[in-house]
Amino acid sequence: MSVLWVVAGVALIVMGLDEVFHTVLHPTGRGRLSHLAARSTWALTSRFGRRGRTVAGPVAAVAVVAVWAALQVVGWTLVYLPFVPDGFEYNPGIDPEAYPAIVEAFYYSTVSMSTLGLGDVYPTDPWLRIFAPLQGLIGFALLTAAVAWFLQLYPDLGRRRTLALRIALIGRADTAGHLLNMESATSSGLLDSLTAALAQSRVDVWQNSESYYFTEAEETASLAAQLPYALHLARLARRSSDRTVRNSGQMLEEAIDDYASVLRDRFMRVGSDTGEILREYARQHRQHPTVPDEPAGSAPA
Repeated sequence: MSVLWVVAGVALIVMGLDEVFHTVLHPTGRGRLSHLAARSTWALTSRFGRRGRTVAGPVAAVAVVAVWAALQVVGWTLVYLPFVPDGFEYNPGIDPEAYPAIVEAFYYSTVSMSTLGLGDVYPTDPWLRIFAPLQGLIGFALLTAAVAWFLQLYPDLGRRRTLALRIALIGRADTAGHLLNMESATSSGLLDSLTAALAQSRVDVWQNSESYYFTEAEETASLAAQLPYALHLARLARRSSDRTVRNSGQMLEEAIDDYASVLRDRFMRVGSDTGEILREYARQHRQHPTVPDEPAGSAPA
């Protein structure tokens, strides 16, 4: 039975490390339990309406880190459990028989994980003296990984919000109303810059899928609200008599289609129509699309 506890604990420890690896270090990976924690938080906050969704992202990030820590703490607790109390030495005044073995193991695991090292209990079993310090190293590494992950998320959000705000400003200037009358170099340059920024946002949400769960309170900073206007511009540009503008419009529309495809594959259960995906994107983020999608067939083949 003791061996089974240790094996189960090691399995949880490895599972936790695998979650961190796929979420933080793997370029396009994501931990299954981490993603489940984020999705569960997303579903829970949806019950509180738009206000709940505005805190969904930060709460999801905390939930993911909590899952990482819980897997390590519980895993090491199971490893220590067969050795309590004989494999540990206690300071005078501490009666190990006063507490259940699982509580003692959990206490030592938590203290070691936090790298506090209170010194009131320490391992004496030779195997524990060899392997127990690893938990402190893992705890420090987990803290570092969590900070690194947060530092990855927030630049992604900044780029996404900047793109949304830029599209909003373009809309305020009624660019769609005179796009076809502008100089071709100006129109093409504007569309190409949006394409490049959207491609970056696509990579961001692909590499750090948890960034999707961060929503915006302001419509102008929400890509979910502003992206339909960019699609409107792209389809409008494809009607231009200038070949360069048409090409830029097609590139932007392809970038939007690709971004929508990533959203559908990872976060939605809808069809493959880009307009439908963008409407679902706006609905999930509690936003309203800036402009309605154009009827099918309005863009040239």
